[in-house]
Amino acid sequence: MLGLKLPTDPRWVNIVEKNIKEILIDHAFCEQKAASSAISFIVLFPEYTELVQAMVELVEEEMSHFKMVHDKIIERGWTLGLPQKDEYVLSLRRFFPKGGPIKDKLIHNLLYAALIEARSCERFRLLSEELKEKELARFYHKLMISEAHHYTMFLNFARKYEDRNIVDRKWQNLLAYEAEIMKELSKTETMHG
Repeated sequence: MLGLKLPTDPRWVNIVEKNIKEILIDHAFCEQKAASSAISFIVLFPEYTELVQAMVELVEEEMSHFKMVHDKIIERGWTLGLPQKDEYVLSLRRFFPKGGPIKDKLIHNLLYAALIEARSCERFRLLSEELKEKELARFYHKLMISEAHHYTMFLNFARKYEDRNIVDRKWQNLLAYEAEIMKELSKTETMHG
């Protein structure tokens, strides 16, 4: 369903289980960055009314997810700490050239967002199926469903605002690039790493 070219190595869950604190903190920051990204769409592309409306709803949803994860951190007696760089996202965002027409920037940002959500969905599925801590597994199952919706929403907006053939070609190329990035990741207790 997600179209990812390289699935996450299932052993990643073993790393996560030994580092629940780190994954929850990283996950909280991912939710915060997702909300910030949605705000960026509103600021950069205000003329796309339907997109703006969807992003307003997404900001609320992502911040509610942030709160849910942050509450789990607090319940365990931990604090959020400082954000770390997301090497996955930084590497991914190097794929499309900078500059160019504003419409290209819109499409590229939508495709980046779709892929980040797709990978998060895949990771949440793994956590929901493999974590030994059943309460946390159920928590990730709920979030997996939201992430799948976000992925399709972003991809559908890209296809709405640009010729489908162009979007699908860019999407397939981005998926192939992301698979190369993933060969170097899945070795740390971060949501995308």
